Amino acid sequence: MQNREIIDAFAHIAREKNIDRSELGEIIEKVFLTLLEKKYGSVENFSVIVNMEKGEIEIYQQKVIVDKVTNPVLEISLEDARKTEPDLQIGDPFVEVIDPLSFGRRLISHAKQILNQQITRVEKNQIFEEYSKKIGQIVIGDVHQIQRDAIFINIGKAELKMPREEQIIGERYRRGESIKAIIKDAVMGPNGPEIIVSRADKKFLEKLFENEVPEIYDKTIEIKKIARHAGDRSKVIVASNDRRIDAVGACVGIKGSRIQAIVRELNNEKIDIINYSSEPEILITRALSPAKPLELEIDEEKKRALAIFADDEISVAIGKMGQNIRLASEVTGFTIDAIKKSDYDLTESEIVYLEDIEELSEHNWKLLYSYGIDTAEEFLSTPVEELLKIKGLGEKTIEKIRPIIAAAQEKRRAEIQAAREAAKAQKEQVAAEQAKSEPTEKEEEFEISEEDIIQDLEQE
Repeated sequence: MQNREIIDAFAHIAREKNIDRSELGEIIEKVFLTLLEKKYGSVENFSVIVNMEKGEIEIYQQKVIVDKVTNPVLEISLEDARKTEPDLQIGDPFVEVIDPLSFGRRLISHAKQILNQQITRVEKNQIFEEYSKKIGQIVIGDVHQIQRDAIFINIGKAELKMPREEQIIGERYRRGESIKAIIKDAVMGPNGPEIIVSRADKKFLEKLFENEVPEIYDKTIEIKKIARHAGDRSKVIVASNDRRIDAVGACVGIKGSRIQAIVRELNNEKIDIINYSSEPEILITRALSPAKPLELEIDEEKKRALAIFADDEISVAIGKMGQNIRLASEVTGFTIDAIKKSDYDLTESEIVYLEDIEELSEHNWKLLYSYGIDTAEEFLSTPVEELLKIKGLGEKTIEKIRPIIAAAQEKRRAEIQAAREAAKAQKEQVAAEQAKSEPTEKEEEFEISEEDIIQDLEQE
């Protein structure tokens, strides 16, 4: 076997593994250095040069000429050196050429094993480099292995991992089936590259929209934000950069063709497409779909909103395990609280306005109103030093009206609490009576609501 034949044998393996010729030269060099180390114990005085074009492998061993050889790996006798070059002297350097074939067929066979290991390492690096550039892209592969905590997908020579937390809840996978996912991460571990893919990530949903809706791909329509509970419900805010194009309509498609393609891919996940608005009230109302709030109280500075719903719609507004309200909060950037109309009315009735306190003079409550203090709670929570800054309101006046306002607030709270307890007791009594006997004729249902009691209190 000549040098050319050795290189051709290695090149054949490299072609099967799709390894570049220049990279193969480096691998062959490392292989022979490994063989040299195995044979001589060290490679510090060896050089390996591989010429892929000429099919040549040259191995050089640098030695020092000595009178008496004690280490044949590093030294050569003067007599042996002069056989090659007669003019050499003791202490001169000497370069000995080693024939690659001198390693023997067994070592050459071992070299092929090392070559395969090196090629495997190169392949792993290539896979890592390829997929680290594809992060954020959708890929399609075949399910190869299904484990308890992850499934593994094959794409060519690459094996991709989809952990349980990146899977869509409720999906079932079968070995050999084709599956679509997004490249989420690529890390080089001790055993090679680990390519993480996801179907649960919101980026996967975003890419599906890009693929199905050309207007999103060409930036005519912009996805502002996505909130997602994979496999159940997602909310997507979209905005059109062209007044002639309806963002929601474009995403839905003719007869729902576009959105249905995405829904099918996501195992029938519900998707709420929300038309963007710069007005928080409009945006939050749209985001709370399928529920519709009766009223909204918004604090833009604190990014909070209170949504008031009809009593029979509060469960829809909150959603299963609070999902709808949570997704609406995430997608709008506002912390949204939902409350029933009856509970809201009861809470509102606790507010004591200063003008409704009989013991408080008109002069005093109008003076406080002019400085933005309208309720008993606002007055009692304002520090005395701040109240003293109000022109016309002295320390003695504050000491006089504070207990009056506090007493009025406590009285209202006691009335509301009594109303709540009365309503609760009435409901329990009615329920108990209904449980005791079944009437022969349909009786008229009678129930006192908290709202009725509040109205009675207001009339009093």
